[in-house]
Amino acid sequence: MAQRETWATRTGFILAAVGSAVGLGNIWRFPFVTGEGGGAAFLLVYLLFIALVGFPAILMEFVIGRKTERNPVGALLKYGGNAWKYVGGVFIITGFVILSYYSVIAGWFVRYFLEGFRDSYGGHLEAYGEAGAMFGDLTAGLDAFLLHTVFMIATVGIVALGVRRGIELAVKVMVPALIVLLIGLSVWAFTLPDAGAGYEYYLSPDFGVIADEWTDILPAAAGQAFFTLSLGMGVMITYASYLGEDRNLAKDGATIIGFDTGIAFLTGLLVFPVLFSAGVDPADPGPSVIFISMTEAFADVTGGRLLGIVFFGTVAIAALSSAISLLEVVTSYAIDEIGIDRWKAAVGMGGAIYLLGVPATWDIIFIDLLDYFADSILLVLGALLLAILVGWVAPQVAVDELEKGIGDLGGLGQAWIWAIRVPIIIVLIVSLYLGLVEYAEFLSGDFADWLDANL
Repeated sequence: MAQRETWATRTGFILAAVGSAVGLGNIWRFPFVTGEGGGAAFLLVYLLFIALVGFPAILMEFVIGRKTERNPVGALLKYGGNAWKYVGGVFIITGFVILSYYSVIAGWFVRYFLEGFRDSYGGHLEAYGEAGAMFGDLTAGLDAFLLHTVFMIATVGIVALGVRRGIELAVKVMVPALIVLLIGLSVWAFTLPDAGAGYEYYLSPDFGVIADEWTDILPAAAGQAFFTLSLGMGVMITYASYLGEDRNLAKDGATIIGFDTGIAFLTGLLVFPVLFSAGVDPADPGPSVIFISMTEAFADVTGGRLLGIVFFGTVAIAALSSAISLLEVVTSYAIDEIGIDRWKAAVGMGGAIYLLGVPATWDIIFIDLLDYFADSILLVLGALLLAILVGWVAPQVAVDELEKGIGDLGGLGQAWIWAIRVPIIIVLIVSLYLGLVEYAEFLSGDFADWLDANL
């Protein structure tokens, strides 16, 4: 077997992990799930989940990846034994499913970015009548199919180049650019007329909403936390497998979570002032809200055409940084377990993922079908099974691996294990149950209605 690739620098690893974490999960998904969850009420639960569950969980994936130097399937086989390789398979399936529709949505952002060069967003709204009609026209059909194709080709190309020449070089450019652009857009949002109302909705939690809606907020916050941190999909296991033993995993994990959470928070400071200034209901659900609301906003402000180009271009950059991490998970599986060359693995796996995403270019209902399944079930299930492995099956191995690059943790190591064993597992079990209920309701409701109307 050829020598396994490694990161050239610590910065490369950090930026790759941050790039995976801060993609569409932060900029596309975070605003609409926050709006659905009541704004600040959801934000508070989400931040608590990040701190109390996200940090211990990212360390679980780090120690397994670095200890085994394998993809999720090979890593769990080596760490826990033969039965656990099937848990690794859950991670591979999760990344496979998410990237299939993720690429379609990324294509939408590319389309909106390109539309800015043709005419102002206001001009398009005049032609379509309203932003919802524009969204429906631009995000389904041949154009959506072609941009899904182009985006997957770009993702495959970067991953095929390898860890250092492809992924690491790409993220060193994309992630800093993303952060700078988001900061600039957030400063602009501060100047909007109803920015104060947006900040109040986003930053002043109503504890009554949390008490009344916790059964909806908890699984949504859990899914969003794992989605945005790229947990439960094998990314952090795979990226950590390219690390050296002298790395302080706790420090790296805290850095990655800090950047990710900061960028998610910054996105809210941008989006909610825009929504309120445009007169858009922030609780309007669904994946289309960011496109419709931001297009309406850019149509009504001075310099909206340029701002729209910058915004949609920023999100396209973020999407690519996350997409390459998802494809790397399944590519590393093919390299390690099947023994094929990197470029063949990237093309083969990327092609299969691309085909799964094709129906989503036809109708948005397929994005809901895949997203609810991945977010509410697969991500949480993978994290739960991993917590059982680390917390109950082989805890001391995990502590010993975590201490490499840090030193003797003493009682902190056991505190980490007990945090995994009890509160984290309980929260994940509850979140998984609620997610299953939610998905069943979707299948029997919206999806059943769609089937009746179209078949």
